[in-house]
Amino acid sequence: MTAAGTAHAVDPERGTLAKAADENFPVAPFFLPRAWRTDLMAVYGFARLVDDIGDGDLAPGGADARLLGVLEDRADDRLLMLDAFEEDLRRVFDGTPRHPLLRRLVPTVRRRALTPEPFLGLIAANRQDQLVARYETYDDLLAYCELSANPVGRLVLAVTGTSTPERIRRSDEICTALQIVEHLQDVAEDLGRDRVYLPAEDMKRFHVQETDLAAPTANASVRALIAYEAGRARDLLNEGAPLVGSVHGRLRLLLAGFVAGGRAALRAIAAADHDVLPGPPKSGKVLLLREAGVVLRGEG
Repeated sequence: MTAAGTAHAVDPERGTLAKAADENFPVAPFFLPRAWRTDLMAVYGFARLVDDIGDGDLAPGGADARLLGVLEDRADDRLLMLDAFEEDLRRVFDGTPRHPLLRRLVPTVRRRALTPEPFLGLIAANRQDQLVARYETYDDLLAYCELSANPVGRLVLAVTGTSTPERIRRSDEICTALQIVEHLQDVAEDLGRDRVYLPAEDMKRFHVQETDLAAPTANASVRALIAYEAGRARDLLNEGAPLVGSVHGRLRLLLAGFVAGGRAALRAIAAADHDVLPGPPKSGKVLLLREAGVVLRGEG
């Protein structure tokens, strides 16, 4: 068991929040105002736990199930756990949730006047993961990202008090792009969970079979497919990038980091000749900082 897993078994709240250090993007970096960091960590705790439920990654011992009022012998029933988690989320809005991570969310919801919709979207995405393992078209994948990724950006804007329709639109483009990039990085891992997030119509177009995705390294057809999907993600990042210039101060740094992280990951994928099957290509801090500088200067 990892250190975070051990902590979770003892203290579910602390164990889940400890996972923030392992995320691809900084959750609540030090340069943000303390009030923002507090609220972003509360949102993160919710998002991380709902993903852990959906992926079957809860620490053994059944602590989360007990907190949500689910019998321990049913803790492996992900749909049941998600239903119980949704019930507890709804209690957040009257101040009576059971799970400590949701109790942590109560003051954030009140302080920032957050609504249930983005939280419900993240639950719906994880519920969909239990029922849908393949996506026929790119539009189908975009509809999934609307649930699984876009609510996160909307919550960041809400917490920082910077939501406008235009910013939400740009944020959605960035978040969808980052979700697609993550899918490209995790093709092998997702296949191990019996999930394929590469659109079936694109796999057919590039003559890629699922057996090709299970190989140790990518053949030419898989590389061409990954390059094609990476191009789509890059276009979305570029369309969303003006969001960074629409805000100021420390929020601008945070959003620039998100865009730069996506671009750096795409550059790393390209540098690996689009062979993602051995594992996610690593971008490194130097490339990330270089990309962040480009974003902040508005050069790309």
